[in-house]
Amino acid sequence: MRKLFIILSLIAAVLAVILSVLPLSNLAFIPAILALVFGLISFYLSNKHNKPKHSIKLAFLLTIIALSLTTYKAIFSTSEVGNTEQLEETEQKSEEEAIEELEDLDIEDIDLEDLEVEEIDIEDIDMEI
Repeated sequence: MRKLFIILSLIAAVLAVILSVLPLSNLAFIPAILALVFGLISFYLSNKHNKPKHSIKLAFLLTIIALSLTTYKAIFSTSEVGNTEQLEETEQKSEEEAIEELEDLDIEDIDLEDLEVEEIDIEDIDMEI
């Protein structure tokens, strides 16, 4: 049982470190909290049975690194919205160009009544199965 909680805490801590580096770093709080909970449970079980605690310390270290990175990015990074007027202008230009291209096309009226359609009889077709 102790090994299971140690493995779970290490997996959650590594996942928290990976998520803390990515642009959506706020998602790293979930596996970090899980790593802390699993680490505390495994620490309690290790104290109860007098087992070594080196891997638990590693999980706590990784979790602290992930939490510090995530907190730093949440506090000091700001997301800036770009100039929407420029985007609207380019969209308007591309729309106008598309309209001009469509107007320049010469499409002759095709009389569909003049087209002859042949009827195909299914019995005339040789099919091999």
